[in-house]
Amino acid sequence: MTPTRTTPSPSGLRSADERRRALLRTARDVADDLAADAIVRDQAGRPPTDETARLREAGLPAALTPPGPGRGADWRTGCAVIREIATADSSVGELLARHYVHAWGGRFYASHEQATALEEESVRERWLWTGAVRTPAPHGHTEGPDLTLRPRATGYLLNGRRSLDTAVAEADQIVVDAVCAATGDALVVRIPPGAQGVTVVPARDRLGQRVAGAGEVVLDRVTLTPVQVLGRRPQDEESTAPFTALAEPALRLALCHVGLGIAEGALTEARDLSRGGRAHRLPGEDPDLFLTYGELASAAQTATAVVDRATEVMAQALTTGAQLDAEVPAGVAALVATAEAVMSKATLHITARVLELADAPGLDRFWRNARVLTAHRPAAHRLRSIGEHYLNGSHRTVAATFH
Repeated sequence: MTPTRTTPSPSGLRSADERRRALLRTARDVADDLAADAIVRDQAGRPPTDETARLREAGLPAALTPPGPGRGADWRTGCAVIREIATADSSVGELLARHYVHAWGGRFYASHEQATALEEESVRERWLWTGAVRTPAPHGHTEGPDLTLRPRATGYLLNGRRSLDTAVAEADQIVVDAVCAATGDALVVRIPPGAQGVTVVPARDRLGQRVAGAGEVVLDRVTLTPVQVLGRRPQDEESTAPFTALAEPALRLALCHVGLGIAEGALTEARDLSRGGRAHRLPGEDPDLFLTYGELASAAQTATAVVDRATEVMAQALTTGAQLDAEVPAGVAALVATAEAVMSKATLHITARVLELADAPGLDRFWRNARVLTAHRPAAHRLRSIGEHYLNGSHRTVAATFH
């Protein structure tokens, strides 16, 4: 492992701008460290124990929390860090993306006071977050709960099982939703993986994103105290508060930055191979090679522009907070769905085409990672939702996946 240069703690820096610059420098250092052995770690496919240690050493989990006085990262900066890391290792990029969005869970579901206390504790304890909160069901759609809560005198007992895409064995806090057996309310809760009754089962032999730490968490009569309950998850789209409605598209948008990182990483590695003479054809004056790289670079830049536009609009909505207008989330979700559609098409195309440009061990990991990252968001469903919003001005969440 290459030593990682660390930056002063957020409280030791004088301004938000200085914290931002220092955080981006740290992200670049960590990315360089991860890139050095990315192929070896992908081939090994082990849980991200070493990777999370590198992140903690650099202070990234504590830095990637919602912004507050002297702490945290604003949405634009957080996404920039995620993309930087994903360019070097998209598994670790996805791990950080899900950490960052779930660290916003207090603001999406809890009271202001509870959210503030939770974020301060997260920074202080350097928690790493993961989770899986189901999307509220479309009207008329019902599905039985996989996690249930039973009230007791001092809180709840939680039972069931839930699949997680990252850090199943490494996280400090897991955020999930569960249905209360007594009231039928869906509550968003947080649990420490080390609690009694919690068993984690890492996934094996994944096609891609092999180092993200995916797996399943099995919960058997896990005791929850009231402080571990963040709040209610709305039962349907119509009852969702405007700010809470940003939770699901925020996660999808953060993962768009992971996808962009995959595309950028694939193009950069293929370009370096071409320049070094390890490609099928030397660069020289080959016009066909120039044409191909021009096409792929344009696709990447187009996707980046669309994702950055959605990122800016999401940042403005998150800054507005509880005063967010009821019509805003649907428009934000439409932009996020568009960003997903453009990013997915470009990234899958780029990662497949670079395999035609260079023959080198490990280059296939970009395509495998892109396939896994985009597999659960069908393009047709997303495009229908975008079209419905465009034609009818629907206020429903766009391209929300209920599962």
